[in-house]
Amino acid sequence: MAYAKLGRDSSARKALFRDLATDLIINERITTTHSKAKELRSFVEKLITLGKRGDIHARRQAASFVRNEVADEESGQKAVQKLFDDIAKRYEERQGGYTRVLKLGPRRGDGAEMAIIELV
Repeated sequence: MAYAKLGRDSSARKALFRDLATDLIINERITTTHSKAKELRSFVEKLITLGKRGDIHARRQAASFVRNEVADEESGQKAVQKLFDDIAKRYEERQGGYTRVLKLGPRRGDGAEMAIIELV
């Protein structure tokens, strides 16, 4: 399967998607470039599927990817805790398609196509 390299080496790309996935889990909606949003979708879908499985092995797999030092300001929940307790419960009946990407138009500074990615 082909994927967008986004002008980064593999370690920088992995770090980027770890941060974006954590932010999306915590905030449930983020603004980024369209190409990053499209690539991020597959990472987040897999994490939510792990959350739906809900066993200890799935929790450890998710914790190895998500940056768990970040917490939700409102509830104080860590990212993995929110993923397994709140988000996974919301999508129990849904068979995939947990995210939505909406185009916003070009960014003012460099003209990059911007998008909002959110949990459905």
